Amino acid sequence: MKVLITGADGFIGKNLRVALSEQKDFEVLPVTRATDELELAQVIAKADAVVHLAGVNRPQDPAEFTAGNADFTARLCRLLRATARAIPVAFASSIQAERDNAYGSSKRAAERHLTDYAEQSGAGVGLYRLANVFGKWSRPNYNSAVATFCHNTAHGLPIRVDDPAAQVRLVYVDDVVAEFLRFLSEPPQGAAMLEAGPVYTATVGEIVRQIEAFGVVRQNLVTERVGEGFVRALYATYVSYLPTEAFSYGVLKYGDPRGVFVEMLKTKDSGQFSFFTAHPGITRGGHYHHSKTEKFLVIKGTARFRFRHILTNERYELDTSGEQPVIVETIPGWAHDITNTGDDEMVVMLWANEIFDRTRPDTISSPV
Repeated sequence: MKVLITGADGFIGKNLRVALSEQKDFEVLPVTRATDELELAQVIAKADAVVHLAGVNRPQDPAEFTAGNADFTARLCRLLRATARAIPVAFASSIQAERDNAYGSSKRAAERHLTDYAEQSGAGVGLYRLANVFGKWSRPNYNSAVATFCHNTAHGLPIRVDDPAAQVRLVYVDDVVAEFLRFLSEPPQGAAMLEAGPVYTATVGEIVRQIEAFGVVRQNLVTERVGEGFVRALYATYVSYLPTEAFSYGVLKYGDPRGVFVEMLKTKDSGQFSFFTAHPGITRGGHYHHSKTEKFLVIKGTARFRFRHILTNERYELDTSGEQPVIVETIPGWAHDITNTGDDEMVVMLWANEIFDRTRPDTISSPV
């Protein structure tokens, strides 16, 4: 399928082009502001579908809203009709189309042109009144406030917030792209108002506080809950604005004659990750926990784990190595230790189900 994308070098256009390039069955026909009328007619003649993203949203002159949104869409529809084919079109409109302002009026006019085209040609047309789209490659101080907040925080620049209580409706660019891909596989019959989502609602103050919290993680190592939903999408957006010199950061290393211990990441409710080393013959541990549990994974070297039940003195031991990955768990009420039984340095990954609290360590010394 040959997919014509207007606004192909814009924020959403870049993300959509990459997504289509990952598919075997699509060829992108990009249309940008540099594309003249003749070139536009030529690529439309080749197109099997159109994703219409081009538009004007921050003009110097309000009259540019009409020229860039309504008039351009009218020309696009005229050229589509001239092909005498029912070429489906997905249109990136805006929630501003629901409002009585110059931008919203120009988007409504573009929707009407496309609805007329659908009725006259029989083509499927999807009208998407998108919320504020955010994600990677959005231009700061232009496409969205989220882009500006993420860019400034990532670069140590101040953020200006006029009304922290103002509510914003947001949609993540990956979700928008996924919906356009769905549209291309199954266009509607005629013109239809379609949705890309999920749509998130948050205040400006909440967004800024969350983005600023991402920047603190490198100091306290406690990650935000970035695994799903809005926070996941916002975190992906934030890190996409990090300068290359900030792609890495150091963490503290604690060393003694036995080896080193390094904390990597802590979570708010699912413990922390770290690693430690041990020289040949060295034993680490020799304690038990009442509630804390841990998972060990030897990734280099060989190890012997030993356990002793602190009431019955029942004992258990097992050997593992980095050659055959095995997770070893510590059990509350069992004293445990680990010994490097090899000739080389041993490296062990460690997850504990809670962040270490020096005031309540739940780590009681007890030889195995």
